[in-house]
Parts: sequence; structure tokens; C-alpha cells
Amino acid sequence: MSSYRKLIYHIVIRTKNNHHTLDQVSADNAYAYITGIIKKMNCHMYRINGISDHIHVLTDIHPSIAPIDFIRDVKANSSGWMKKSGFFPRFTGWSDGYGIFTCSYSSLDGLINYIINQQEHHRKTTFEEEFRDLLKEAGIEIDERFFP
Repeated sequence: MSSYRKLIYHIVIRTKNNHHTLDQVSADNAYAYITGIIKKMNCHMYRINGISDHIHVLTDIHPSIAPIDFIRDVKANSSGWMKKSGFFPRFTGWSDGYGIFTCSYSSLDGLINYIINQQEHHRKTTFEEEFRDLLKEAGIEIDERFFP
């Protein structure tokens, strides 16, 4: 018998100091670069999108990679490229923290649509509201020290 797996994660990464430094005109360049990083790690990108201060990544992480190592590598490699690319002159890096949530295959379509519609979603909801909701849905206790 062969081994089978599907390890789907919804990852949220915020910009350093929560600054609005991801220019939406150039965002597709960053998303393509991040997708390339993920493919080089033998992982599958389902969807990436965001707004000026954070991104959402929906991906299948290969079981040989620890999620914390995956996030570290994505953040480090994309940050270096984004600072040098000229597309994001005000970008200074990613925040130290992040959110990572496991996802079921049956919720994949809904999550893809959620990530596709980030710009519309954030016309009504702040990042803090969104992130609190994600933490609550995952059953994670919120540490108020990290929310203004």
C-alpha cells in the first residue's frame, strides 16, 4: 500500500508593525514569488491573496516540512525579494507572529472563495475582527496583549 496525505493549512501573515505596505497594484508580483517559493518546497498552493497589511495563504504543506519551518522560509525569502524588487518601497518585512490553521478538504472551496474575496471582506471588517474570528473558530484562546 502507498502512503497518502493532504495537510491543508490556512496561514495569515501580517506586515511588520501592521503597516499598509503591500501595494495592491504590485501584489500579484509578490503572490507569484511566494507561490514559487512554496512550489520549490514541494508544497501545493491553493490560493493566496490579501490587502495592504496582510496576506492569506491556503496551501498543502509536504509532511517532511514542519509548519514553523515552512512559514519561516516563506517569510524570509519573500521579505528579501520584496525589499529588493522595487515593487514595495515601503515594505520593511513581515511581523514576527502569524496565524496557522488546519483545514479540512471539504472546506477547501469555501476557503478559496474567502481568500479570493479579501478586498470585499475588508470593506466591512478590520484585520483585528477577522483575526479574532479565525482564532475563535479554531478554538484558540486570544491573548489580549497582542490586540490594541
